[in-house]
Amino acid sequence: MQQDRYGNALSTGSVEAVAAYDEGVAHILAATHGAEAAFARAIQADPGFALAHVGAARAAMYAADMAGAKAAVARAGALTGGISAREVAQVGIFTLLLSGKPVEARRAVEAHVESYPRDVLVAQICTNIYGLIGLSGEAGREAAQLAFTARLMPHLGDDWWLLSVHGQAVCEVGRLDEALTLMEQSLALNDANANGSHFKAHTLYEMGETDAGRRYLSDWMRGYDRRALLHGHLSWHEALWALEQGDADAMWAHYREGVAPTASQSLPLNKITDGAALLWRAEIAGLDVPPEDWHELSAYASQHFATPGMSFADIHAALAHAMAGDGAALARIAEASRGYAADLVAPVARTWGAVARGDWAEALRRLTPVMADHARLGGSRAQRDLLELTWVLCLMRLGQKDEATRAVATRRPVFAEGVPVEGYVS
Repeated sequence: MQQDRYGNALSTGSVEAVAAYDEGVAHILAATHGAEAAFARAIQADPGFALAHVGAARAAMYAADMAGAKAAVARAGALTGGISAREVAQVGIFTLLLSGKPVEARRAVEAHVESYPRDVLVAQICTNIYGLIGLSGEAGREAAQLAFTARLMPHLGDDWWLLSVHGQAVCEVGRLDEALTLMEQSLALNDANANGSHFKAHTLYEMGETDAGRRYLSDWMRGYDRRALLHGHLSWHEALWALEQGDADAMWAHYREGVAPTASQSLPLNKITDGAALLWRAEIAGLDVPPEDWHELSAYASQHFATPGMSFADIHAALAHAMAGDGAALARIAEASRGYAADLVAPVARTWGAVARGDWAEALRRLTPVMADHARLGGSRAQRDLLELTWVLCLMRLGQKDEATRAVATRRPVFAEGVPVEGYVS
């Protein structure tokens, strides 16, 4: 019986299928372009290879082709006769995931890795900011994600993929020197790992290393395929650093060429969250944002997130609707009760409505209770700076500079030397 790169037995006799399968898994783990083609070659070499169809399903998910993903996992389900228990379980986990059962899928993943800790295509589902733990809406989700990756370290601690996702989890709990070391180790093993590059960028952001981060990412991005999963989001990181340094031309270039929904090849979730966050942070910093950009994002949100339920997307869609003046779309989100952190979505949506009206006292009143636990909404610390900086802006607009200074010093000291809010002087 053949084995994959991680030593897991595979129910195929085709050497060619295994080689293509390993390539596809590597593309998934590194967020590089080519997974769909690799898994297609694996299936061509052995049409009865169930896990190649599971890989094709995962690749289709990252291509935002949910119909294709469901069809691929259904084909895998029809091929489970005579394959190993691990492979049957993997098919079942992806079936749960694609059936819209995230709680059950997470429970199955956590049980699965106890027996098969090197089954990375399964383990990957619960890692990263947008994994089942990251988007759970639970209090303490960052610690839970770190606990999950830490459990894998004794089994995969020399692997470039796990070093990067464990480093991300370490970064999000504030252990920055350790996180940077893990990223450097990961990238030394595989410099093409976009997850490693991405999480290194997050760590440098948290360290306040704007110059170093901007230089690093600019160099690394030269070799990254524009069609790859993280190109748009890494462009967002570049744009944020340009904005912090007052380089408006570069910020707009990154937005137009890599972040805007018409330019980005990212998933819809990234397109709405990155686009709305960058435009609003540009406005906070004092730049003029063309109204048509807000209208474009609002229309995109209405197309792809018409029904509230994904809380992290919802707060960004609400921002786009508020700034575009679409009160009806904003109200649908503010009044919704679905989603893993729906109790926080409503006040954030109403905050954006107040901001758009220039009612800073109402915006502050709505936003303040959210600040105690906004990690439940999802996203990284860098992404939730959208809320932190809005809170500072509200305080500034209400003449509460001393309180704004205390907020920065106690909540986000990374900005102590330079807060990207118009009128704020450290």
